[in-house]
Amino acid sequence: MRENPDYNDLYYQNTTVHSQIIDIVTARAVSLGEFPVPIDWEAFFGNPHPVEIEIGSGKGRFLLEASKRHPTVNYIGIERAQKYVALTQERFEKHIRHFGVDRASGTFSNVRLAWTDANYFLTRYVPTGSVQAYHIYFPDPWPKKRQRKRRIFRNQDFLSALTRTLNPNRGRLYIATDYEEYFQEIQERLSGLSLLHPVATDASPDQDIATNFEMKYVLEGREIHRSVYERCSS
Repeated sequence: MRENPDYNDLYYQNTTVHSQIIDIVTARAVSLGEFPVPIDWEAFFGNPHPVEIEIGSGKGRFLLEASKRHPTVNYIGIERAQKYVALTQERFEKHIRHFGVDRASGTFSNVRLAWTDANYFLTRYVPTGSVQAYHIYFPDPWPKKRQRKRRIFRNQDFLSALTRTLNPNRGRLYIATDYEEYFQEIQERLSGLSLLHPVATDASPDQDIATNFEMKYVLEGREIHRSVYERCSS
């Protein structure tokens, strides 16, 4: 049995056929295939602001709170599961209605959802050195032994894409999980990447923004494991 999954063009052809980019304010959805490879972020967002990407944005709680807090940062939430993309859209819609947000005000114009596979998006659409931060919170640990090959941090193409696309001027990778065994494995995998080095976990400016999973796990009394890595210039 393979320790690592075999991701090839046929796999991505089958899993990304419905991939879309969704504008959170207008709800306009455009097929990912209509965008250039790689994407020009300044043309994409209409401004030169730094780009941060959340991989596995789930129900969108971090994405909403972070984008409100940092209006001059552009955010992309990548989510493969359509139901969570829909829940994220619903979360933003409820916030806009409840607080009477003027859609023409520019609020949340710094947010896009990418309904697609994260590795596919990173390896094909994200320009080299263009991401100021990646947020990966509570990635699926695939706890059964036969499933562990699906863990995203076992994908060497993904790890290479993370390193390549992070800004060499202190681009950062933020990680959180409740699964200690997977946390140890993540650290081991990242230790093999010479261009990433760990920094203090309190270096995260948004550590107080809890995802839905984190809120659930804290209530259950689970310990949350965190790490922060920074991209070296060489």
